[in-house]
Amino acid sequence: MRLKAIAAALLIAASATTSRAEISEITIAQQFGVAFLPLMLMERDGLVEKHAKAAGIEVKTNWQKVAGPSVVNDGLLSGTAHFGAVGAPSLVTLWSKTKGNVGVKGMSALTSYPLYFVTRNPDLKSLKDLSGKDKIAVPSVKISTQALMLQMAALDLFGQANYQKFDEYTVSLAHPDAMVALMNNTGGVNAHFATSPFYEAEMKLPGARVLTTSYDILGGRASALVVITTTKFHDANPKLYRAFLAAEKEAIEIINKDKKTAAKAYLEIANDRKSTLEEIFGVINDKDYAFTLSPEKVFKTAVFMGKVGTIKDPPAKWQDLFFPDIHDLPGD
Repeated sequence: MRLKAIAAALLIAASATTSRAEISEITIAQQFGVAFLPLMLMERDGLVEKHAKAAGIEVKTNWQKVAGPSVVNDGLLSGTAHFGAVGAPSLVTLWSKTKGNVGVKGMSALTSYPLYFVTRNPDLKSLKDLSGKDKIAVPSVKISTQALMLQMAALDLFGQANYQKFDEYTVSLAHPDAMVALMNNTGGVNAHFATSPFYEAEMKLPGARVLTTSYDILGGRASALVVITTTKFHDANPKLYRAFLAAEKEAIEIINKDKKTAAKAYLEIANDRKSTLEEIFGVINDKDYAFTLSPEKVFKTAVFMGKVGTIKDPPAKWQDLFFPDIHDLPGD
């Protein structure tokens, strides 16, 4: 009887251990471009595996290359992806919509960089002068970060009732297509709310100039990308979660320690044969460009989205949008 009791106790203990076991394989949805360089280094150097091993666990990482944020969102909600990097508006929207189920939150910020409103219309002196003569290329009308910036600007210029005033002037185009459209005035496109390196290329076009930036609209440097996951994953896999965060921190430290070497790494990993080392170094070494874990202006974006009804329940502070692991960092 005693042996049976011991065996039963061991079986119960083994069952409990199994139920608490963290998963052994994770998938990260990764997009393209120099803004995602920390994730690219994490993949190349096996940094997640390194920090997981230090925590006493083995993990296999799958880096899924995706074309846009909608694929990241779908992967997290379906459970086919565990981490991804998206814009601040996407984080705010997912946080609001998933409170009652998987609970999407931010793990950290990733990259801060400005978005540039490039125009070839010589009559534009400010955004206030936009009219039906203008067609502005943005990644997605109404919902992209660029579209949201235009809504924020319209609210400041014309009041809350008119915050969607500029929406009618926008068209959805991926950045490469938007650059070609701006170059050729395709479909009347004479403006593009661009990112690097498209902005740098567009500034070489005759008559092109920057009318404003996302930093102008938000009042300072702002997170363009944040890393997100679900509360479900966070709570069930605390060691893996911390290993991923530690890996991201290490990758950012590597970049910031030697940006010239980091730029070279980007060209090699991305197999980018069009850009030069000096061009990529110029992008990441710019004073307005930053790889950092600290969220910047994310809360201001969330407040705006609550104000105009894009979300129903805006956060009370920026920490509400992120897991506690980074709450002690300077953020806003």
